[in-house]
Amino acid sequence: MPKRTALPPTASVADTAPDGRMTAPAATRNAPAILQVLRDHGPQQGQALELASGTGQHVTTLADALPGLIWQPSEVDPVRRISIDTWVAGRKNVRPAIDLDATSPGWGQHHKGQDLIQLANLLHLVSADEARILIHEAAIALAPKGMFAIYGPFLRDGRATSDGDATFDASLRAADPAIGYKDTATVQSWLAESGLTTLPPIEMPANNLMLIARNG
Repeated sequence: MPKRTALPPTASVADTAPDGRMTAPAATRNAPAILQVLRDHGPQQGQALELASGTGQHVTTLADALPGLIWQPSEVDPVRRISIDTWVAGRKNVRPAIDLDATSPGWGQHHKGQDLIQLANLLHLVSADEARILIHEAAIALAPKGMFAIYGPFLRDGRATSDGDATFDASLRAADPAIGYKDTATVQSWLAESGLTTLPPIEMPANNLMLIARNG
């Protein structure tokens, strides 16, 4: 994720082991649900790019369960890149983590041909403008028939779905008025503007959603 000067402590919680491996309780909980959606809807072969890979737990789970995909994790935080590489060590279908800010223009052209692009728990931590850039670049990077999967918390018709989500969203906006939960319909309109075909949102645990879009 892009670096921000102020985020509430609950925005990203992880413990770090002596070997640099970071463990986030949220990633431990949601990785199996993300995997199930990708098994049901995603490609089983080809190139897969994970944006904002964080601790590396997601890509480890996905790479082990979907060995036909060659995974490229990415992360702007060098400490987290160490964690990612520690988690995935020894796996032949995962490349070393790269420094990629998915909210910056231009990266899509350098990473074209992706059969799957996976993103988890980032859109609420970036501005609307950054989110639109990310979606636009992901559309460029997708191969024909490629799939873009976006997991995280969203507003529904402009409202949070629980008191906890409303409180967390308010804490994000208090730290930085430019960020916060995005509305599902708004994100789907950005996907469509980028030339992608959207599928109905998939309900996930803890009031989260998976938004899926395809390139053709």
